[in-house]
Amino acid sequence: MLYDIAIIGGGPAGYTAAELAGRRGLSVVLFEKNALGGVCLNEGCIPTKTLLYSAKTYQSAKDAAKYGISCNEVAFDFAKMMARKNKVVRKLVAGIRSKMTAANVEVVIGEATCDTTAAMPQISCNGNDYQAKKLMLCIGSETAVPPIAGLDATDYWTSREALQANELPESLTIIGGGVIGIEFAAFFNTLGCRVTVVEMLDEILGGMDKELSALLRTELSKRGIVFHLSTKVTAVKDRQITIEKDGETQLIESSRILLSVGRRPIVKGLKVNEFMQTENPNVYACGDITGYSMLAHTAVREAEIAVGHILGASEKMSYRAIPAVVYTSPEIAGVGKTEETLQKEGIAYIVKQLPMSYSGRFVAENELANGVCKILESTDGKILGVHLLGNPASELVVIAAMAIEKEWSSEDLKSIVFPHPTVGEIIKETL
Repeated sequence: MLYDIAIIGGGPAGYTAAELAGRRGLSVVLFEKNALGGVCLNEGCIPTKTLLYSAKTYQSAKDAAKYGISCNEVAFDFAKMMARKNKVVRKLVAGIRSKMTAANVEVVIGEATCDTTAAMPQISCNGNDYQAKKLMLCIGSETAVPPIAGLDATDYWTSREALQANELPESLTIIGGGVIGIEFAAFFNTLGCRVTVVEMLDEILGGMDKELSALLRTELSKRGIVFHLSTKVTAVKDRQITIEKDGETQLIESSRILLSVGRRPIVKGLKVNEFMQTENPNVYACGDITGYSMLAHTAVREAEIAVGHILGASEKMSYRAIPAVVYTSPEIAGVGKTEETLQKEGIAYIVKQLPMSYSGRFVAENELANGVCKILESTDGKILGVHLLGNPASELVVIAAMAIEKEWSSEDLKSIVFPHPTVGEIIKETL
C-alpha cells in the first residue's frame, strides 16, 4: 500500500502529526519502536510531573498548620507514588492509542529504517517494506553522556532509571543543574533524600532568567539541597564523585548518582526549513531530532506546521514565544527573551518587576512564600520576555506567550480584563 504519509516516532510530534493527518483524510502509518507517547510520556514530562505532584501534596500536608489545618503523622509511601505514576502513564498511552484508532492511523510497533534520499520514501520495519508519498522523522533525542572517567563502569541513573526506582536512596548526587536535574533534586529532597547538585555553569537552569534561577536555587538551598556551581565532575568510582573547581578537587560520597547533563538529537546535523522540510522536500523532521528546542510543546507545534504544509498551507514555524517551565515548588517559567539574551544581542530594553505578593490570591494561597514577576519591554513598549517565579507560573506563562507571539505591546495586554482575585493579575500589575 502507498501511504500519503509515514511517520517514524510516536512521541508528541509523531502522534500529533498522525492524528492531524488522519483526521484530514490522509492515509497514515506510524512507526514506534517502544511505546506510544515517546520519552515525554513514558520517561519524561508526565511521570516526573506526576511524582512532583505527589511530593508537593506531601509537603502541603506537612505545611498544613500554616493554614489552620492539623495533619498528624504525615507520611508518604514511595511504592504507591511510583505505582500511581505508572497508572497515569498507562492511562495516557491508552488515550493516544485510542486517538490513533479514531483517526484511522495504522500503528506499527517496531524499529523502522528508511531511505531519506529517495523521492518516494521507503521504510522497512519488522521485515516488511512500506512506501509513502511523504515521510516525517520524529525519532527524538537521547541522554547525553559526557566523557567522565569511570562513568562507564558505574551503575549510574539517568532519568529513566530514576523513574523506575523501587526504593528511595539515602543520598543522591545529580550531575547537571538543568531542568531535569533540578526537578529530580526537588522531588527527592522533599522526600528526605540528601541531594547534591553539581553544575558546570555559574548558575542552575542555563537559558532561563538568571536572577529568578538564583532565587529558586536559594529557596532549594534552604531546604537542604547542596549546590556546587562552576564545578566539573572529573571522575566517578564506587559511588564516589570527584569534583573540581578553580583547580581544587573535592570528593563527594553518594549512594546514588543521577546523570542529567541534557539530551542530544539521535540524528546529528539535520537541517529543516520554516515548514519543517529537510533537504529532501518529501521528508519532514519535527521534535527533538531538529535539536532546536527539545520541548514537547515545541514538537507538537512543529508537527502542526509540517502537516499543514503537506496539506497545502503556508504557515511558518515560529520560535518567538516558546515557554519554558520548571515544575518545582515554587515553579519557575519564562517565555521570550531573557535579560542575558537581550544584552548579548545588544537590544535596548526596560525591566518591570514586582513581587508576587502584590497578588492577593498569591498571598492567600502561598503562606510565607516569595515570588517574582519580571517583564522585559522594548523601548517602544513591545513585550519581549516574561519570567515568573512562584506558583502557578506554569499556567500564567501562557498569557505571556500569547502576548509575545502576537507581538502585543504592554498597552494591548493591559487592556485585557483579568478576573479578580487571580495570581495572573500580577502580570497586569507589573505592566
